Amino acid sequence: MAQAQSRLSLLDQALEAAASGARLSDDQALALLLEAPPHELAVLAHRARLAKNPAMIVTYAVDRNINTTNVCLSGCRFCAFFRPPGAPGGYVLSPEEIDRKIAETIALGGTQILVQGGLHPEIGVEETCRQIRRIKKNFNIHVHGLSPPEVVHMAAVDGMDIDQALDRLIAAGLGSIPGGGAEILVDSVRRRIAPGKCSGRQWLEVMARAHAKGLFTTATMMFGSLDGPAERIGHMALLRALQDQSLARGRGCFTAFIPWTFQPANTALAHLTPLTAVDYLRTLAVSRLYLDNFAHVQASWVTQGAKIAQLALLHGADDLGSTMIEENVVAAAGACFRLDRAEMIRLADDLGYQARQRDTLYRLL
Repeated sequence: MAQAQSRLSLLDQALEAAASGARLSDDQALALLLEAPPHELAVLAHRARLAKNPAMIVTYAVDRNINTTNVCLSGCRFCAFFRPPGAPGGYVLSPEEIDRKIAETIALGGTQILVQGGLHPEIGVEETCRQIRRIKKNFNIHVHGLSPPEVVHMAAVDGMDIDQALDRLIAAGLGSIPGGGAEILVDSVRRRIAPGKCSGRQWLEVMARAHAKGLFTTATMMFGSLDGPAERIGHMALLRALQDQSLARGRGCFTAFIPWTFQPANTALAHLTPLTAVDYLRTLAVSRLYLDNFAHVQASWVTQGAKIAQLALLHGADDLGSTMIEENVVAAAGACFRLDRAEMIRLADDLGYQARQRDTLYRLL
């Protein structure tokens, strides 16, 4: 058997491993990303999706992205949303504005809010805890919030370490952490696109410590800026390794992987050519095959639109993400796709699936 394997090309080995459900090596994943026939790759990814989630169900959430501030010290070259401190157009939402957005979300059937902001020079852990406590006092809603770069930044503002910051945020009512701010975790790319943001190692450290404290989080990958295929596999390798550790510990872990393509319009990298829908679907399919310890993979209709999101459900994705009653960051880069609950249900129905609303932890509602 070993001799037969040695005679196979790397691509053939990768296809054979994927077909058998074996764990892919980094080299095999890269070979699939670069060379696998599109239809065969889609079939293998869809088969892996059904092995993980055999029920004929496509899940979605109803929530709202609340960006509490766009004032940010990071200066990421891929971001069209932020404003430097003191620049025109900078804002910090008032408590009344946040309350209005939450009340509207609940009225529309929302069960969670995704709360994120920029790295504001004056907003630390204690101020954020006051905000979360007030939300939890006034509303029965899950707070899915604060990306790892925000946690690192807020801890520094208040002179805390990561453990202290997480303990205070959890005690205040933080329910889970989104995977924002990951971009590409390979630091050779990260330093070029996000020089003011925490390192890939720090991002992973926040998630590892959050998992150890029993929090569930998501993982993302923004690809197609200054990264290439090898860095995308490297990013997934870091996530898979951490997920192995978290699952072995038996407390919190990553619930889902959410890949999405860089949107260059209105950014400092506007000269770059956007990736195609084919690039997106290939990467999505490989992620489903490579991230064998992730229960769910989410389609990115926000960057791809409804039709490609529907195709994503045949390339390994089992979740359509959120209705996103409000989304500002990707919209600032020119993406204008919208998808309401009725459209999500139709996309699933057309493929023979039943669309079901879920909560943050993928429990059906």
